[in-house]
Parts: sequence; C-alpha cells; structure tokens
Amino acid sequence: MIRIPLAIHEELMDHARSGFPLEVCGILGGNEESVSLLFRMTNSDASNEHFTMEPREQFKVIKELRAGGLGMLAIYHSHPESPARPSEEDIRLALTPEVSHVIISLQNPEQPVIRSFKISNGIVTPEEVTVGE
Repeated sequence: MIRIPLAIHEELMDHARSGFPLEVCGILGGNEESVSLLFRMTNSDASNEHFTMEPREQFKVIKELRAGGLGMLAIYHSHPESPARPSEEDIRLALTPEVSHVIISLQNPEQPVIRSFKISNGIVTPEEVTVGE
C-alpha cells in the first residue's frame, strides 16, 4: 500500500495535466508507505509513449532524500492516452523491486485514474493507493 496525502495527489494530477500530451515523471519520497515529498523530474525523452528521467536530477533527489532521512517510495509517470497499467517497457525497465510504480492515466481527462504497482523480475503486483490527509 502507498499513502498519498491529498495535496500531493492534487500536485500529481496537476503535473500530469500540465505535461499533456507528453508523459511526465517524478519521484515520491517519504517514510515506510507514506508519501511526504513529490519531485517533478524532466522527461528527457519528451515523448507521449515513454519517459527517461534526467540522471543528474535523480542523483540530486536521492541525495536530498537521504539527507532528510527519507527514502524513495515510488517512481511516478503519466499515461496521456492509455490506461493506468504498466506497459511492456515499464515492466522491462523496472529495476528497483522495493520501489512502487505509480501511474496516472489521462485516458479520460475528466476522470484521471491513479494506480500503483510493485514490479519485480517482470511480475506486476497491483497495490492499494490511499489518498487522504
């Protein structure tokens, strides 16, 4: 399970919508299952079908999280035109089994969908997302 405070959930939705029609990406940090920080990252692919985070940005975020005694809980990205489920590429590139993969679908822009998954050795396991204070 991953817990996302309402304010961070709104920021996730805003990031996904503002980046449309391209995929956006970022990192969610916190303790245990509770998200406390969101870091918007640059999708250096500038694509509507896949993303690559800028490595320097990733390194900076990881340093900041560690300095604050926090960890990377999730990598997030949007699917501008497809459902909130991992693509074959998402599964192939998921190299951190302890990190959640949060996907925001804008397939229906009026009702975005957010889902989370653990991905390990090609096996995708849905996990509960709770949004609230």
